[in-house]
Amino acid sequence: MDRQSTYTATATIDARGILTGWSEGARRLLGYDSSAVVGRPATALLDADGGAARRALAGRERWNGTLPLRHRDGRALELGVLAHRRTSAAGSVDWLVVSAVTARAQPPRGEPLEEWTFLQSPFPLVIFDTELRLVRANRRMEHALALPEAAIRGLRLAHIVPGAASDETDRSMRQALESGRPQEVRVRLVPELGRTAVLTPLKDAGGQVRAVCLSTQQPTEDPAAREHPSDEGGSRVGTAADQARAAQELGEVTVPRLADVMAVDLLDSPRTGTEDQAPGPGPVVLRRAALRAVPDGDGPGHGAGVGEAIVCPADSPPVRCLAAGRPLLYDTTDPAVAAWAALDPGAAWLRTSGARSLLAVPLLTHGSTLGVALFGRHRGREPFGPEDLRLAEEYTAKAAGGIEQARTYTRARTTTMALQRSLLPHTLPEQGALEIATRYLPAATRAGVGGDWFDVIPLSGARVALVVGDVVGHGIRASATMGRLRTAVRTLADVDLPADELLTHLDDLVLRLAADEGSADPAAETAGGIGTTCLYAVYDPVARRCTMARAGHPPPAVVTPDGTVRFVDVPAGPPLGLGGLPFEAVETELPEGSLLALYTDGLFEAREHDIDEALDKMFAALGRPAKSLDSVCDRVLTELLTHRPDDDIALLVARTRALHEDRVASWELANEPTVVSIARHYATEQLSAWGLDEAAFPTELMVSELVTNAIRYGRPPIRLRLIHQGKTLISEVYDSSGTTPHMRRARTFDEGGRGLLLVAQLAERWGTRHDRVGKTVWAEQSVTAP
Repeated sequence: MDRQSTYTATATIDARGILTGWSEGARRLLGYDSSAVVGRPATALLDADGGAARRALAGRERWNGTLPLRHRDGRALELGVLAHRRTSAAGSVDWLVVSAVTARAQPPRGEPLEEWTFLQSPFPLVIFDTELRLVRANRRMEHALALPEAAIRGLRLAHIVPGAASDETDRSMRQALESGRPQEVRVRLVPELGRTAVLTPLKDAGGQVRAVCLSTQQPTEDPAAREHPSDEGGSRVGTAADQARAAQELGEVTVPRLADVMAVDLLDSPRTGTEDQAPGPGPVVLRRAALRAVPDGDGPGHGAGVGEAIVCPADSPPVRCLAAGRPLLYDTTDPAVAAWAALDPGAAWLRTSGARSLLAVPLLTHGSTLGVALFGRHRGREPFGPEDLRLAEEYTAKAAGGIEQARTYTRARTTTMALQRSLLPHTLPEQGALEIATRYLPAATRAGVGGDWFDVIPLSGARVALVVGDVVGHGIRASATMGRLRTAVRTLADVDLPADELLTHLDDLVLRLAADEGSADPAAETAGGIGTTCLYAVYDPVARRCTMARAGHPPPAVVTPDGTVRFVDVPAGPPLGLGGLPFEAVETELPEGSLLALYTDGLFEAREHDIDEALDKMFAALGRPAKSLDSVCDRVLTELLTHRPDDDIALLVARTRALHEDRVASWELANEPTVVSIARHYATEQLSAWGLDEAAFPTELMVSELVTNAIRYGRPPIRLRLIHQGKTLISEVYDSSGTTPHMRRARTFDEGGRGLLLVAQLAERWGTRHDRVGKTVWAEQSVTAP
């Protein structure tokens, strides 16, 4: 590899997305001096929307991929980068971002046979040049690192796997290069590699060292692991995401290494404090979490299976072990143990396996007792001894930690799910403009539930707002942020802000929330919802038009009545929280019966297909006729998902309805006081035509007050509009003035000031809607349909 054309660019970014470090290699790569970029947002260097990068990093410990960056001279660069999330001893979080700038020439390849040997070796192999930059990595090593060779070529080991193990290996590789002799170092770079790495100097025909090869073995189940439970086998205990799997891991590691047969029985509720020491004289109910025997043995037999409840008598070994809070050793020929094994279905495994020696070990963690692990050995094997007791305690301690961690995760997920459900709409509001169906699928990953949401908000003038959003991150924080933003959107929608202005206000809110949360917790990721995406759409059934704006969110899809499926070309806009950047709204006509689909990006993150294939499948699912919108939602999810999603999915599908001319009446009014009586007459006649004579009196009063206000305080032109939709009657008066009317309480001798108070008393809802020019004051009342 050419030294003159190979260097490493590194940068560090804090939890708020601010650059805190900038190397000389980074200056060479992008042209910026350290003083010009340190302290600025990292997204300022991107030649694209920064929201995608934030979402890609959320919830991850490491990320690799290609980023579009902007050079100081204006050139756009597509660079492969590797990013590591680091947590200091003090708990602060930052990201180390590295990129190897290498020669364009490909690394040299050997003869075909040598190449096949290197690529297909059963051992992980990697080659570093004399500058200790990675040149080659075989398939086993790529799999162990979970990184392709192309993503790490040209990087030093410390940039690929940061940590003390890399530093020690780096020193040994340097010794191998300088001495020309192989070196051996006992480190584990990643869990998928063995603990010993062999470093072999590679020499040319003249004997000069040209590179060094690092080789290691993948972890194996070797007999030495019995003496070191924290090594190979023991490191597997307690790593599972659920308590059943954590218990099963204990069986996988201990059988046959420690025992010939074993069982794990858990308490439904952990015991703490003195409760552990005194379970009481009665029986104890446990639930079987694992049962395992040597493959060539007689097996654990029948009796209680995994997941079944077990009632253990007070004098049984499991209950005695729980009461003592320490390991207990038994001979199965002991009459008490033999009687328990013969009579208790929960002990059938012990009897049928032919175990002679029984070891009961409590599962203890952080002052709590979770249950008991039972180990048995056959007659042909030595009974458990002191060393076995020590090993069993170490294994079960690790398993107890994993089980407790899994229970904590389950509780946190349950809490987050409950919060998420409470914040999402329980039922959809009644409205006549759209037929709507929705789906919400939480993520199935260990990162937890995310912050996706949807909403349906009835607006004035028979219009309806549709909202879909996606908060970056997972867990309680993301759900809480989602709840804040959903409430803010409903509040802003209630004052009838245009779509682009609503997103601008929401962007300001996210910035304020981020500032508050960032000052309280500098290490918090995606504080206040920075990077959140949102799509806001307003459909008007009278005009049959829809206005939309989006903040970094995927565009909506539309299916017209003739079956054509397309995306609506809505300008993307930046994700929320970047500040100072504009949002743009577009208006599109939607014929009656059109289908509108809003969704979050989790819908397209399935592992089995790329984005183009996913889009084709979604378009096909939306375009096929269906009996109901629920069927459409189910079809879309079925087509795109083959397993539980890795990210939350929110899906909202709406079919447009229209208010025809026979349900809407409007009149142009002169700017004269005498027109008030004419407006009342128009309203009375129209209500009579609709068969709503009972609503004539209150409607006359409201129309009279609204028209009077427009003449007295507004500007022409003035328009009156009545809308009859189902059981709702809406009265609207428009004028070109932007002044908002305010209700006030008139004093006893005031001649005016009571108009809006009267409207508020007669209407169920009333308000003001501002247009680009002018305003509309509206009042809504319920009527009995004829």
